[in-house]
Amino acid sequence: MRTSMQYPYKRIAIKVGSNVLARKDGTLDVTRMSALVDQIAELHKAGVEVILISSGAVASGRSEIKPSKKLDSVDQRQLFSAVGQAKLINRYFELFRDHGISVGQVLTMKENFSTRRLYLNQRNCMMVMLENGVIPIVNENDTVSVTELMFTDNDELSGMIASMMDMQALFILSNIDGIYNGSPTAAGSQVIREVEPGKDLSDYIQTEKSGFGRGGMLTKTTIARKVADEGIAVYIANGKKDNILIDLMQHPDTTVCTRFVPAKEDVSSVKKWIAHSDGFAKGRLLLNEQAVKVLKGRKAVSLLPVGVTSIEGEFEKDDIVRIIDHKGKQVGVGRVAFDSTEAVTMIGKHGQKALVHYDYLYLE
Repeated sequence: MRTSMQYPYKRIAIKVGSNVLARKDGTLDVTRMSALVDQIAELHKAGVEVILISSGAVASGRSEIKPSKKLDSVDQRQLFSAVGQAKLINRYFELFRDHGISVGQVLTMKENFSTRRLYLNQRNCMMVMLENGVIPIVNENDTVSVTELMFTDNDELSGMIASMMDMQALFILSNIDGIYNGSPTAAGSQVIREVEPGKDLSDYIQTEKSGFGRGGMLTKTTIARKVADEGIAVYIANGKKDNILIDLMQHPDTTVCTRFVPAKEDVSSVKKWIAHSDGFAKGRLLLNEQAVKVLKGRKAVSLLPVGVTSIEGEFEKDDIVRIIDHKGKQVGVGRVAFDSTEAVTMIGKHGQKALVHYDYLYLE
């Protein structure tokens, strides 16, 4: 058996998009699936811990069943994913079994990240699987998810999983080679090979969505940047290329992809959870200009009531709140130490306890 010393990472998350696993007619590309499983099996046998976040359930179901009447998009997705997920996980089960590897299905929803208890529950489930040599295969539970509570797409889910599980790297496999400095189809466009923290990519991002997936390059870039800021390397690469995962692990400098350079500072587990909790915020704390300067300064500080000008919304102690600057722009999120009724009485006062302690504050 090989050792994982030949690879730079010992713990990775791999996200496989719908466009990698689906043919043009929406049927499952079993040949591509098999090739990816072969690569993951090779990494697994070399001692690399892998979590696979796999799309493809809806695309898989779409080719399997013809609805008896016209359905709206939610009903259609729920029907196709219910049938397709069973088909998808069964394929994975059989393909990995050929390598002597066990897999486990994890179907999750955005709500499962909304509280620290649910978050840790989910984390513990996957930790037990990894400790026992089982590869978790994760997908959103489209069967019961409703639009307002859904992940943007599996890119967002993969970022949350990579962060939650303290992965060293996240590989987002799509059907293009990475982020281009122009339209991917335009002559002369090239893949941006490396993205340093703080680099502005807004001029380059294509906003078109993919054929079978829900997200586009903008989502991928936003997620990649957030995950990289938490110290996790992120690679956006072409999952339809032969041997892409092994090449990325063995020859990252010569394999065409976009790599987001990870920040050097460690981020605590709680802060990682808070960083991805924006969608669960219950209220808003509006700050004055001086408070924003202090928060964004080099010294780590908590958010004190003296810098707060107003509070919007109702929230309980330990809820997630948005932190808004004096211009109305969101600058972060945090777990609040008081409920909204008590917090309102503290606005602008000196000598009070922190509304949001530094340990529970994530600044964007």
